[in-house]
Amino acid sequence: MSDTAHAATSTAAPAGRTPADFWFDPLCPWAWMTSRWMLEVERVREVEVRWHVMSLAVLNEDRLDELSQEYREMMDTVAWGPVRVVNAARLLHGEEVVGPLYTALGTRFHNEGRGPVPEAVAEALAEVGLPASLAAYAEKDAYDAELRASHREAIDLVGQDVGTPVVAVPGPGGERIAFFGPVVTPAPRGEEAGRLWDGTLMVASIPGFYEIKRTRTRGPVFD
Repeated sequence: MSDTAHAATSTAAPAGRTPADFWFDPLCPWAWMTSRWMLEVERVREVEVRWHVMSLAVLNEDRLDELSQEYREMMDTVAWGPVRVVNAARLLHGEEVVGPLYTALGTRFHNEGRGPVPEAVAEALAEVGLPASLAAYAEKDAYDAELRASHREAIDLVGQDVGTPVVAVPGPGGERIAFFGPVVTPAPRGEEAGRLWDGTLMVASIPGFYEIKRTRTRGPVFD
């Protein structure tokens, strides 16, 4: 793991606040839903979210033959760009820009339904005061090693056969317990968001707890 990635996850949360590490690919609509829940959790609970990148392209690169042609083409082309831009911003301008840039990108990609078009990326960078030149990193592999290191940290915590998002919370004895998800739509608000967070901490506190799941019957609701 790179020094940059290590520093990102070893920084203590402010006194009295529970740290929550959140790995995302800005292209994923389900990660976007969960991230909006986490922002609401920050509002209603003493929680500090620490944002990290992971990559759908990296996640799927060894199983492209199992994917549909449409999804495989997306992994080969579109999927690398947005997360590379966020990763470059992180490395060149600091960890503190990751959350705001993710919000600016996701609002355009998902809420506005525009997808990861270059214009949306350029507008997002401008919104958070980052240089337009960062957009060029969508086509560069200059920092792919650091991106893979951040991605690997999430997978090392949560295990295989998962996707994005990955959320890590404090477990028994102070160790970090990571889960894929929660997958939820629409993003809970107010005390409902707080109760879901309380439940997440509760199951993380149970040694040997691994999974609760049911079939999704609706797509992401971007409110």
